[in-house]
Amino acid sequence: MSRPSDHIDAGREGYEPHDARQRKHPAKKTGPVVSMARGLWTWLTSMRTAIILLLVLAIASVPGSIYPQRSSDPNGVTIYFDEHPDLAPVLDSIGMFDVFSSWWFSSIYILLFVSLVGCILPRTSHHLRALRSRPPRTPARLSRLDDYAKVSLDERWAGREGAIIDSARRILRRSGYRTELFDAGKRGISVSAERGYLRETGNLLFHVAMLGIILSIGVFSGFNWHGQRVLVEGQTFVNGLVSYSSFNPGRFFTEDELKPFSLRLDDLDVTYEEENPNAIGIPLDFSAHVTVQKPGGEPREELIQVNNPLRLDGMDTYLLTNGYAPTITVRDPEGNEVYRESVAFIPQDDFLTSTGVVKVPDGLDEQVGFLGFFYPTAVELDSGALTSGHQDMHNPVLTFNVYVGDLGLDYGTPVSVYSLDTTDLEQIAGGETGVAGLQLRPGETVELPNGLGTMTLDAEVPRYASFDVHRDYTRVPVAIFTGLMIAGLVVSLFVPRRRMWVKASRQGDGVLLEFAGLARGEDPNIERALNELVEAQTRALVSWKADEREESA
Repeated sequence: MSRPSDHIDAGREGYEPHDARQRKHPAKKTGPVVSMARGLWTWLTSMRTAIILLLVLAIASVPGSIYPQRSSDPNGVTIYFDEHPDLAPVLDSIGMFDVFSSWWFSSIYILLFVSLVGCILPRTSHHLRALRSRPPRTPARLSRLDDYAKVSLDERWAGREGAIIDSARRILRRSGYRTELFDAGKRGISVSAERGYLRETGNLLFHVAMLGIILSIGVFSGFNWHGQRVLVEGQTFVNGLVSYSSFNPGRFFTEDELKPFSLRLDDLDVTYEEENPNAIGIPLDFSAHVTVQKPGGEPREELIQVNNPLRLDGMDTYLLTNGYAPTITVRDPEGNEVYRESVAFIPQDDFLTSTGVVKVPDGLDEQVGFLGFFYPTAVELDSGALTSGHQDMHNPVLTFNVYVGDLGLDYGTPVSVYSLDTTDLEQIAGGETGVAGLQLRPGETVELPNGLGTMTLDAEVPRYASFDVHRDYTRVPVAIFTGLMIAGLVVSLFVPRRRMWVKASRQGDGVLLEFAGLARGEDPNIERALNELVEAQTRALVSWKADEREESA
């Protein structure tokens, strides 16, 4: 590990060369295993290793932004498995959909934590000793230093070397230096001054704050939780475990942390680009108008936008995706209603060409599954296939392929409502069956194949919004430690670490006043600081002499 800026040099009292210490206390012989372990620990606790691990951790976080994560986008993971059935299991086996809880990410995280602790503790101990130490002795030959100046005083100042140095000491103290007087007898008297220990303090504060962020995320994230819920316009959600479409608790989560409230999606407004010909149909803003009510309280209207979550009792409700939820009614041949629901269709492109699934397990002669496509603004391609040309509903069309057979709903095994497993199903309409798939426009009713019944699409097609309710206990401590880390970084970058010496010695009948400065690290202003010290000392001497003349007069 590189030396900290307050490393104690050989010029200080009590310093003993390393070779001399080795001769007095020869190192004990250790075995290869102990030597290897000691070398590994030295490598792990070096600042260079901590920086490398921090960089590796940042790189390891990249897949978390490339692939959907189960903790934040479980629907996205489901869609990825549907679109990449061969690649998705391979990625899942190496934790690409759970990056931040994977064993390899946790390993890097723990190594970084150990490395930082191993760096910080010895440096803190060393820094505390340096704070209690005296400034170094004045070098015998100040003229050898790069930043050097001298002033020759005539015989009127002879014998006043001590008073001159006392004046210099007061000037240095006013500038924030720690000072120490040294009397070298005939070789003169001097003051040694040192400042900038705050630089190393800032450096340590930066690393301690970084360690605090790691600890905050590692400990407090165990209390975090977040859940997702899809709401169609007009639907109400009550904050409870059974109400969430998916829920991801931390390891320390308890159900008591769910504060009771209800949220109703009244309306979802979308603003589209209509003027720029290169971006027609691109959404500019999403606004969810909701009604929120707490037990015993009055309902109140709130607005949730993409970057404007609803904050309530420490919980944040974010607006995620949105789309259309056509209301579909299925009746048997006698006209009895066996299914009616607003089905959320998952967008597949920028113009909300969407897919959805309808499953009717009871009420008809067979279990029936419908795999559908919704086109808000249907446009026919040259191939005859449909696509959507706009997100808004200018020409809405809903199509279905129809399957019959075992839907797999009778075995108690959880099945996704957004996918249809056609392995054990027989397709009876759409595709290559020779029977045209179902096609509906709002308000239309069509016959189901094989006389199974009818399907109706309501005239009004509501929108839906996906909300993420989030409780984050790491926010406050991470914000505090981030502020401390920035403060420590600023201090370590901008506080200069320097030493100054002023020495007064006899020169003939007069006095030679020498000034020297030494930068400890990068300090482009060391020369200016030395010049300012010379000017301040000169002004003090001139003022001193003027006062003496007034007193004698």
